Formats: sequence, structure tokens, C-alpha cells
Amino acid sequence: MSISTSISRFTAYYSRHGFRATVQRAGVALKRVLFANRMVVLYCDLPGQSLRPVNIPSSMSVDRRRSEGELGHTDFQEITSFWNPKLARRNIKERFAKGASLWLIKSEDKVAGYGWTLQGRTIAEYYFPMGPKDVQLFDFYVSPKFRGRAMHWLLTAHILQTLAAEGAARAFADTGEWNQAQISSFKMTPFRRLGLVRSFTIFGHTFVSWVEKKTAEQLELTNGAKERDRAMTMARPHE
Repeated sequence: MSISTSISRFTAYYSRHGFRATVQRAGVALKRVLFANRMVVLYCDLPGQSLRPVNIPSSMSVDRRRSEGELGHTDFQEITSFWNPKLARRNIKERFAKGASLWLIKSEDKVAGYGWTLQGRTIAEYYFPMGPKDVQLFDFYVSPKFRGRAMHWLLTAHILQTLAAEGAARAFADTGEWNQAQISSFKMTPFRRLGLVRSFTIFGHTFVSWVEKKTAEQLELTNGAKERDRAMTMARPHE
């Protein structure tokens, strides 16, 4: 994340929550940068996956949007109000322009969370290149009042099922090592841990250092049906 983007986010946070909350937020962010700035990288082989149908409660729905024109005014306002409206609007335009899809999970027609996917390339410089049928999952968010209700799991499971049906080859995702809630959610899906990585950007160039990384042989071993079935058995949505 660039310095200007970080400043913009904290300015927006300050205008909404005040000085004390912003200082506390900045302290948490600093600790993450200094002591927990590694990213957990995950992968999921989609061909041959025996993905069970995702039973989404009747009061909820998942919608896919491929362009800004498909995004209704109400949904657009809800998404941009979650964080920095100016930055959110810019990101939405840039991501749709690159061919990304926006997935919305709703509860009682209210946006509870969202996530983005992009096939064939990544939204920004990544840890490795993507194949034409590889898909990146990125920038997932669940509104605070909907957390603890398996929203992230439901959305991720639905996306993987859809991508598999469309013929995608492999999905990749990453999350901060400190984000145990999201890591736990990923564990209940067919996603598997690829490794732990630390990256930093200097003058527009991203440098990557793998702390741990699975070999090709290890990737084959972790793709067994027993492990996939065990993960899917564990996964249950909270209604």
C-alpha cells in the first residue's frame, strides 16, 4: 500500500471516529507492519474439486457484478461508505476497467460484505505470475455488524464453486498473518496454504521474500481427497 493511500485512509478514519480512535488504530497498524507484516498465501486447484453446493439461507444472496453499470446506486453507496469513499470509488473504476468481478453477499437486501476476483493476471504486482486460467481473490470485506456469521466462508465457497463451473484452473488468495479470523475461514474451504511471504515496495518495484513455500511435490500431497473432504465437512454456515 502506498504512503498516499495510507494517509488518505487514516484521514477518512479520523473524520468518522475522532482523534483517540484514530491513534489506537494507528498503533495497531504500526504493530502489524513491524511484527506481523507477513502474508499467508493460499491456493486451490479447481478442476476435479468435488465442491458441495453452498446452501445460502433464504434471507441471503450472492450477486456478481462485472462492470460499474451493473452496480446499482444503493449498492454502490453502501460499498463506498464502508471506508474511504473517494478511494473506494477510484478502486472500483480501476478494477472493473481491468476486467475484475465484484461479488456482493447480502442479508435482507443489505450489503453484508464483498470480494473481488480477477482472472489471468493480478490487480497489482504479485508474488508470482498468473496463468490464463488462474484467478486471484482479493480485497474481501465483511461489515462489522455481520461478522461472526460465516459471511466470508459463504462468499468464498460460492465463488470457488462458480469459478470451477466456468473452467478456471487454480485460485489464489492471501491474507495477513495477523488476520486469524480470515485464516480460520479459509481453512473451512478447499484453499490450502502455499507459504508465508514478506514483500516491500521501493520506487514502484516490489521485492518478495518467501519465509516458507511448498514444493511441487508437497502441493501434490496436499491435494488429496481426504483432506478436501475433511475441510468441507468442517464448514458449516451460521444462520
